Amino acid sequence: MCRMSGYQQIPVPERSDGAQPARRGTPQCPWCGETGFEPGFIEDTGQAAKGFARWIPGEMNKGIFGGAARFGRERMDINGQRCLSCGFLALFASYGS
Repeated sequence: MCRMSGYQQIPVPERSDGAQPARRGTPQCPWCGETGFEPGFIEDTGQAAKGFARWIPGEMNKGIFGGAARFGRERMDINGQRCLSCGFLALFASYGS
């Protein structure tokens, strides 16, 4: 079951050459069509940061000190893939291990 099904999907830009996406199972960049990717993550170096960013579903509300109110809210790790050809980033939110 996909927990993110209630969120609007962001459209992927169309390729100018009109090529069709690769068959399922072969990762293909939606921007340039190449298939080489490298894994990565988004770093967070703020005060008291754990070194990685997290996704918190839902609208952001500010707390009494001006920061994001996040107490008691669900958090997911953000992982990504970067296209080795054009640098396109694909980010995915998942529960940590």
